[in-house]
Amino acid sequence: MRMYDLILKKKQGGELSTDEIRYMIEGFTEGSIPDYQMSAMTMAICFRGMTPRETVDLTLAMRDSGDVLDLSGIKGVKVDKHSTGGVGDKTSLALTPIIAALGVPVAKMSGRGLGHTGGTIDKLECFDGFTTALSEEQFAGNVNTIGIAIAGQTANLAPADKKLYALRDVTATVDQMSLIASSIMSKKLASGSDAIVLDVKTGNGAFMKKLEDSRALAKEMVSIGTMAGKKTVAVITDMDQPLGRAVGNSLEVREAIDTLRGEGPADFKEVVFALGSQMLMLAGRAADEKEARALMEGVIEDGSALDKFAQFVRAQGGDAAPVYDTSLLPVAGKTLEVTAKESGYVHRILAEDIGIACMTLGGGRETKESAIDLSVGIILEKKNGDAVSDGEVLATIYGNDDAKMQAAYEKIAHAYEIAKEPAAFVPVVREYIFPE
Repeated sequence: MRMYDLILKKKQGGELSTDEIRYMIEGFTEGSIPDYQMSAMTMAICFRGMTPRETVDLTLAMRDSGDVLDLSGIKGVKVDKHSTGGVGDKTSLALTPIIAALGVPVAKMSGRGLGHTGGTIDKLECFDGFTTALSEEQFAGNVNTIGIAIAGQTANLAPADKKLYALRDVTATVDQMSLIASSIMSKKLASGSDAIVLDVKTGNGAFMKKLEDSRALAKEMVSIGTMAGKKTVAVITDMDQPLGRAVGNSLEVREAIDTLRGEGPADFKEVVFALGSQMLMLAGRAADEKEARALMEGVIEDGSALDKFAQFVRAQGGDAAPVYDTSLLPVAGKTLEVTAKESGYVHRILAEDIGIACMTLGGGRETKESAIDLSVGIILEKKNGDAVSDGEVLATIYGNDDAKMQAAYEKIAHAYEIAKEPAAFVPVVREYIFPE
């Protein structure tokens, strides 16, 4: 078998066999297939596409290129949740303790953020001492004992994907649907859960800007998960404005805690409940969405979801005091208000610009080596559809550097679009994608 022949086959529109895909991924991962040949293959895939069977084989080959976690020692149906990423997306912080408080084990692998804001792990490090460097024994033990553990992704989790993504990133081959879907799902399948709920974002602040592209990606990933033997559902959620009102690590942690107290923003709560309902149904904990939502409301109202979050933080070495007193979370030293220049209604908030503003403040990473300031961020005082008067505050910037705050001010002011009439209402949960 030669890589040359496989490139030629795909270039001519042929379908690669399971063995050919395995040979390609194994050779590329170990280094016997050079970057320039894999670059030619990814470009051929961009032009010719892949069949559903090829996409699943590619995903499984990348999954098997490294460690595949064995969660069989954890009791119950393990349901994982993955988001394609957005601005203000702190969903895991509120969702996982709610699900764990209802007796469904949460064994989650998470990463750090690269871009607008920190990832789930960065946000959790707002709690002094918190660590995600858990051994497999600690990880499984915490889930069996308290129902929840979140660990950092190991370096050997789907290493083929890491290597292939780095290559795609510099050869303009990132935006091919089968390659995107297999990249995401190879890591999810390697994480060992029994079922997967996917939060696929759509809109200005998402990877997929158009609803039809988000729908296509969601269908592709649900198909992969289903063909790989995992119960898989996708929820397409809106990212044409940031989720909730807080953007920035400690501010997002505070908003997630507010939500666990029943006080969070309506759009954020709706996404948490939509995803949580699917998780509970896949785990067999609820028969339908109505029952699932009632169960989630119950653990918020009786305080057990908040207590579960504190228990989780303590179990991973963190100081849980801020769970009950959010004033103890990191706080920036300065604030700056962004005010409206005219009266009307908020027509649109360019989510991507808000994310870039947060990164400008130091709340995100431009490179993997960048340090994050956990205290900085933005609170959106006005959201889409809200009435606003000339001079009224649209957003409050929290920062520690005047120059960075001024640069963020300009970006946020540009992100807000004011119109004379309110825009048509767009629900935050757009669609559900189930296996065919």
